[in-house]
Amino acid sequence: MIRKAFVMQVNPDAHEEYQRRHNPIWPELEAVLKSHGAHNYAIYLDKARNLLFAMVEIESEERWNAVASTDVCQRWWKYMTDVMPAKEGANKSPNAKKRLCK
Repeated sequence: MIRKAFVMQVNPDAHEEYQRRHNPIWPELEAVLKSHGAHNYAIYLDKARNLLFAMVEIESEERWNAVASTDVCQRWWKYMTDVMPAKEGANKSPNAKKRLCK
């Protein structure tokens, strides 16, 4: 199992809405994540900095990367556009972090 951690931003006035939209996430998105080998996905909010810290265990980088091209993931990203800042032409991939210690 590969552990991944990454950081995303949430709009300052959208903390509650972000949480509401994730409780629960769409069943079809959850199914895609599971079918692509994602396990133990958790997201934490740093309210002071409007940052989301996410962790997930994946079975393979290739399967994880394939999630982004699924229809449900594309619809989810569009659904979340108004609560998460986006730059014109920006890559939707979160800012991945390197693990430094075990």
